[in-house]
Amino acid sequence: MDKRVIVVGGGLAGVEAAYQIAKRDIDVDLYEMRPEVMTEAHVTGFLGELVCSNSLGSNELTSASGLLKEELKMADSFFLKRAAENRVPAGNSLSVDRLKLAEAITREISSFPRIRLIRQEIGGIPERKGPVIIASGPLTSARLADAIIGFSMRKNLFFYDATSPLLQAETIDFSRMFSASRYGKGTADFFNIPLDEGQYRSFVDSLVRGETVELMEFEKNLYFEACLPIEEIGRRGEKSLAFGPLKPVGLIDPKTGRMPHAVVQLRTDDVKGNFFQLVGFQTRLKWGEQKKIFRMLPGLENAEFERYGRMHRNTYINSPLILNEFFQAKMDNRIFFSGQISGVEGYVESIGSGLFSGISAALMILDKPPIALPKASAIGALAQYISSSDWQEFRPTKFSFGLLPDDNLDMKNKKRKKELKAEKAMESLARWIKKVGI
Repeated sequence: MDKRVIVVGGGLAGVEAAYQIAKRDIDVDLYEMRPEVMTEAHVTGFLGELVCSNSLGSNELTSASGLLKEELKMADSFFLKRAAENRVPAGNSLSVDRLKLAEAITREISSFPRIRLIRQEIGGIPERKGPVIIASGPLTSARLADAIIGFSMRKNLFFYDATSPLLQAETIDFSRMFSASRYGKGTADFFNIPLDEGQYRSFVDSLVRGETVELMEFEKNLYFEACLPIEEIGRRGEKSLAFGPLKPVGLIDPKTGRMPHAVVQLRTDDVKGNFFQLVGFQTRLKWGEQKKIFRMLPGLENAEFERYGRMHRNTYINSPLILNEFFQAKMDNRIFFSGQISGVEGYVESIGSGLFSGISAALMILDKPPIALPKASAIGALAQYISSSDWQEFRPTKFSFGLLPDDNLDMKNKKRKKELKAEKAMESLARWIKKVGI
C-alpha cells in the first residue's frame, strides 16, 4: 500500500482531514485547485474559506451545533481551534472573521510537517493503492464531478444554496438600531433593526415582488430547506419571515420597552468591524433589486454593499447508495468522501466528516482496523444516517438531536431530554477517543 494519503480539496473537511492524518506522522498530499481554478462562490485562494455565513452556530450543548462542536473539540479538531482564535462578537454563538481565519489556516497548513500543499485541479479520482479522501466540496469542478459519476455509476445530485449580502459598516446608520443578543444570552453583539407591522408588510411585499435571477425549469425548487432564499420564505405566507429569520422573540426594543413586530439582525463579519452581514438574508434577487429593497430597512438607506447575495450550485453524492458508516465508498474502501459532497450539510458537520475520514484513512495506513463512531454521539449518528437512510428520499443532512437514540427518555421537558442526550453523546465519544488514541 502507498503510505501517502491524497486529500482532494482544501475546504473545511479537507483541511481537517489533512491535519488528522499528518499529526499521526503520515504524509499527505493536499490538492486545492484555487486560485488556479476558482468557483462561483469563493473570492480567495485561501484554504478553509467560508463562503456562506460566518457563523458556526450556537455554543449551547442543547443545540445541535453546540453539541457537535463540543464533540469535535474533544477529538482535537484543528479547524475549531483556529476558529476560536479568530472569532468575532456574536453572543452565545461562534462566528469568525472569515478572511483572518482562512489566512491563518493557509499559513499553518502550508508549513505543517508531513503536509504537501499542491495547487492543482484534480480532474478524476486518483488511481493508486493508498487511501484517497474526496473533500472537493459542494462546488466540485465539472471534471471531477463527471469522474465521480463514473465511479459511483450513479448521477450525483445537486441543490441550490445562497449567500447573504455584506454591508460596509461606515455606511450603516446604527442609531436606528439597538444592540442585543436574543434573550440576553452572551453579550449584546447583534445590531437589531426593529420593524413595526407596517414596515414589515411593506418590506415583505417588495421582497416577494423583487426580480430574481432566473433558473432553468428543471432547476426550480431545488433548494436546501435550511438555507432557503429569503424571498422564497416570504412567498410561503405573510407571517413566514416574522416566524423565521425576522422573528423578534427574545428581543426588546429599549426605545419602546416592547418586542417589535419583526427584527432584522446584523452580525459583524470581521474582527475590525468593517463589514456586517444581514443574518438569514440568503437571496437570489438581482443585485439592483437587493440594493433597492434592502435599503428600505431603517438605518440601511445609504448602505453600500461590499458583496451582494448570490446563488450557487451545491453538488453532493447519494450517500446511502455509495458510502458506509466510515465515509468509505462501498465499492472501493480506499476511497473516502467527506464534507458537503458526502451528503452532510453545514460547516460543523463538514469539519466532523473530515476529522473522522482523516482518522479512518490514517488507521488504514497504520494497518489498524477502523473503529466505528458510537451511534449515541452526534457525529456517529450523522455518519450512520447518511449511510443508511432511504436513498430515494435523500437530501443533504444536518445533525439534529432527532438522530440520536431516545433510549426510553420519554419526558415532557425537551431541554432536559437534550441535556441527557448530550451527556450520553460526550461519554460515548470519550470512550471512542480512548480507543482511537487521540
